[in-house]
Amino acid sequence: MISASHLAQFFVASIIIIMVPGPSVLFTLARGVAWGRAVAVLTVLGNSMGTLLLSLVVALGLGPLLSRSRAFAIVLQIAGGCYLLWLGFDALRHRHAHAQAMTQREEHRPSNATIVRQGFTVGVLNPKSLVFFAAVFPHFVNRSNGDVTLQLVVLGCIFSVMAFCSDGTWGMIAGTAREWLSSSTSRLVVLRTIGGCVMCTLGILIFASAVTS
Repeated sequence: MISASHLAQFFVASIIIIMVPGPSVLFTLARGVAWGRAVAVLTVLGNSMGTLLLSLVVALGLGPLLSRSRAFAIVLQIAGGCYLLWLGFDALRHRHAHAQAMTQREEHRPSNATIVRQGFTVGVLNPKSLVFFAAVFPHFVNRSNGDVTLQLVVLGCIFSVMAFCSDGTWGMIAGTAREWLSSSTSRLVVLRTIGGCVMCTLGILIFASAVTS
């Protein structure tokens, strides 16, 4: 199974990635600002279900390849570092547009089932999440510690639970402080800027680790 050191590294990296204002956080904040805490939490539930499905698809598809090729694992790690760098730069470049979009409100509140379905659709159809899982998860797999596919499945489940807890917290905060957040896009720009810088830093660390391994 997964070694303690790899699991600890995975927890740290996941906390950093999940807590910064990335696409899923922005989506949750937008729903919280528009409709309050209940809608935000239901959105996170659907999104987490979609994210879990993607992580399982990646685990079942990549597991056999990673167990047979160390070179393939290193290439994926390098790709993961580059991908996080791209996400960080994209977040910084479009931070004003993203902040402005989050303050827009819909006219009618959707039903609970619709909210969960919308969250699931955003999660499962997000190509960024698919690429992220495929490029970053293998960095925390130890090929000498047993079934690689099982390790990827475990990491995917852990990540999805952590994402639900973290994004749900963001949604509760947004729903509680909805008027404060929507009254000034500059506050949302600051969140997006912090997220972009953190993702760039993490990308550099993963890239450097893969190159020197």
